[in-house]
Amino acid sequence: MSIKYNSPVILTFALICTAVFFLDKFLAGNLMGFFAVGNSVDLTNPLSIFSLFSHVIGHGSMDHLLGNLTFILLLGPIMEEKYGSKFTLFMILITALITGLLNVTFFDTGLLGASGIVFMLILLVSFTNSDGGQIPLTFILVALLFVGKEVIQIMGSDQISQFAHIIGGVCGSVFGFLGKKQANSTSLT
Repeated sequence: MSIKYNSPVILTFALICTAVFFLDKFLAGNLMGFFAVGNSVDLTNPLSIFSLFSHVIGHGSMDHLLGNLTFILLLGPIMEEKYGSKFTLFMILITALITGLLNVTFFDTGLLGASGIVFMLILLVSFTNSDGGQIPLTFILVALLFVGKEVIQIMGSDQISQFAHIIGGVCGSVFGFLGKKQANSTSLT
């Protein structure tokens, strides 16, 4: 038996998140600023634009990192096998961009972490065995449970961006509805 790098996009994403976290610790917290989007974006600064995508790589604590990677490594390979590596990467990048842009537009706080990607995968996986033209009951229940919980938790004051979770879930829902053709025409390449 041999070990197979079975999900290149998801595994590479997880390894990059882990490497950035530990490298930031080694550098006494001087790296994480490149992997967080602030409350504004300077369109003339390439690093500022990069942060609209890179914020999903940064994590504030080991619990934050492990919590996100648990879901990403559980759900991500299933989605990458179904939708293919290129479309999986596309979904991650678009979800990162949308959560970053909306956070900058509507909030005065920074944002880091892959929770939006997690919620994108959670909602997307509920479409795995649905036929075209149908809304899976699993999607409705998952949306009610996961997104509903985030809507309720918005009222609390914590360091968690429920908004990013909800937007990630919306992205996963859109990809689930629109991605049927993509899933039928791709393989893990």
